[in-house]
Amino acid sequence: MGGLLLIRHGRTEWSVARRHTGRTDVPLTAEGEEQARALRPLLSSYRLSRVLTSPLQRASRTAELAGLPGAETDPDLVEWDYGGYEGITTAQVRNERPGWYIWRDGVVPGDADHPGETVAGVGARADRVLERLRPLVDDPDSADAALVAHGHFLRVLTARRLGLPPECGSLFRLETAATARLGLEHGRPVLTDWNTRPGDPPPIASIL
Repeated sequence: MGGLLLIRHGRTEWSVARRHTGRTDVPLTAEGEEQARALRPLLSSYRLSRVLTSPLQRASRTAELAGLPGAETDPDLVEWDYGGYEGITTAQVRNERPGWYIWRDGVVPGDADHPGETVAGVGARADRVLERLRPLVDDPDSADAALVAHGHFLRVLTARRLGLPPECGSLFRLETAATARLGLEHGRPVLTDWNTRPGDPPPIASIL
């Protein structure tokens, strides 16, 4: 085992509208709550040693509805602080900055509640989470640790676990209410499953 199970929260009104949702504490929609409940059978197949969740309600509520009791809140699991781009879409940003790409160009400062964050800053938070979990995730005999958090943050954390710079999180698109898993092969971190949702067929590796 010795793995990390990653779980992105269910849908919100802002995620449906493609608005950048960083530190704004928006709730799940009714559909998002159903997505979270639908995760229960999938997650029950995992043996978990620890569950951590972002303090934002869209993540903590997803953990609750998905049947993950005893989840611990970890403030380092919050989403990327989008600064002045909080609440607006990529298309709106590109009206002012043609060709803008968050992984390359970053964000601009916002108000006091949304000062903004670099991708390196997100990577530093991901590194702290990984360091705290290292005794579990580096032990092949340990049950998985689960993280319930946000799309961009989990993509950055994936890159860092695989030894890549944080901006390589751009390579790992993760949908709402989808899961992913990072495991070990010959003692090295590997991606074993990605973007799995209830009803999807099992990954090829599990049926060979």
